[in-house]
Amino acid sequence: MIEDERTAAYIASLDVPLPEQLQEIEKRATEEDIPIIRPSARSLLRFVLAGKAPEAILEIGTAVGFSAIFMAHCTGTGTVIDTIENYEKRIAAARANIAGSGLQDRINLIEGDATDVLARLVKEGRKYGLIFMDAAKAQYISYLPLCKKLLENGGILVSDNVLFDGDIVQSRFAIRRRDRTIHARMREYLRTLTADEDFTTTIIPSGDGITLSVLR
Repeated sequence: MIEDERTAAYIASLDVPLPEQLQEIEKRATEEDIPIIRPSARSLLRFVLAGKAPEAILEIGTAVGFSAIFMAHCTGTGTVIDTIENYEKRIAAARANIAGSGLQDRINLIEGDATDVLARLVKEGRKYGLIFMDAAKAQYISYLPLCKKLLENGGILVSDNVLFDGDIVQSRFAIRRRDRTIHARMREYLRTLTADEDFTTTIIPSGDGITLSVLR
């Protein structure tokens, strides 16, 4: 975690309580070591959604459906969420959780490789007011051009876990060999995203780091 843990815990104690079902999903995910969106990132995402009020949201990386359900609770009944997942075991859990939330009419789980799904959505001419990227960090740079095509004018790209537990600032030689590819690709993603003149981007060092990018 990038931020001081005591400060993060205090801020989290002031946050809006999660609905009971989300509390249960969070508990199970913690017990099973399944990564879900952190409290500080949830708070920021809730704030962004309140200001943007998008009609359509795209999530890359469903996991067990926690963040899709969370975003549905943060938006009005007119907002539809498409969410992509490729890992079979998590797909089953996500479907069960979405069904249990009673929000299956607003959350559309799309199975498949994210690159293939994104390319198909581009061909279909789909547009989204907000895209939430929370998938394999090494693939962010590959998804970026497709996300850019899928965002509507003024749309927001939210990228989670971009600071790699603070290791993003380290030299590649200080990173474990097995993590060096992810480290290099995330650095490339941040350089590319912040240099793209079609976006206005800020990097927020909260949780594991999150970027907000508005398409001009």
